[in-house]
Amino acid sequence: MIRPIAALALLGLTALPALAEDVSTADVYACKDIAADAERLACYDAAVGRLKAAEDAGEVKTFTRKDVEQVKRDSFGFSIPSLPKLAFGGEHDGKGKSEDLKEVTEAVKSVGGARGALRVTLENGQVWVQIDDKSVNPRGQKEARIYQAALGSYKMKLDGGLAFRVRREK
Repeated sequence: MIRPIAALALLGLTALPALAEDVSTADVYACKDIAADAERLACYDAAVGRLKAAEDAGEVKTFTRKDVEQVKRDSFGFSIPSLPKLAFGGEHDGKGKSEDLKEVTEAVKSVGGARGALRVTLENGQVWVQIDDKSVNPRGQKEARIYQAALGSYKMKLDGGLAFRVRREK
């Protein structure tokens, strides 16, 4: 009785490395070049089976362009060097154009602090802190436009007003 259980356990352990192999949609796409219908179908079945098993095991995840764009918006202002690699395999959209996000406009939830030391909380949960000493009126702002400035810094305009330097805190 112990031997069949040990054999099943050994079989299960030998199947685990198969899930850890590199699995990609390229395996599925490669099947389209097979001329014989039965071989092409067998190729598709095998490739999709490996992809599905890897997805079920949590090794592979599928993201839409909309998902990636939302992550870019949510992370705007933070340095995440590996993010472009997740965005469809590189820093470009496949047409040779960069997809770097240069600015965002978000609704303001609250503005606190004194002039020259503002703390702006946005509706999406982001918190930005003023890092220059410009005097900005912090009353009744509804919209914040945050954009990249020189040397990796960021500037913010509240309701189209005076631009001031900010740093993302949260």
